Amino acid sequence: MTKENITFRIDSEKKAALDALATGMNRDRSYILNEAVAAYLEMYQWQIEEIQKGIAEADAGDFASEEEVKAAFARLTHAD
Repeated sequence: MTKENITFRIDSEKKAALDALATGMNRDRSYILNEAVAAYLEMYQWQIEEIQKGIAEADAGDFASEEEVKAAFARLTHAD
């Protein structure tokens, strides 16, 4: 995998927190930032995929029936 440099601005408090975390983990700032970006991408890529699946289902007319919605609502509101 090719690595590239990227530059962005961050407020000084966040930079200090990143550096403290890196020091505490005996890692460098790049490691911490790469881990954070990987987690962010994983979370939002999953979310976008799920939204796109929902839109495709809606476009196909694949909706829950009124009875299914009522049953799910009843389970959620009467769960003890």
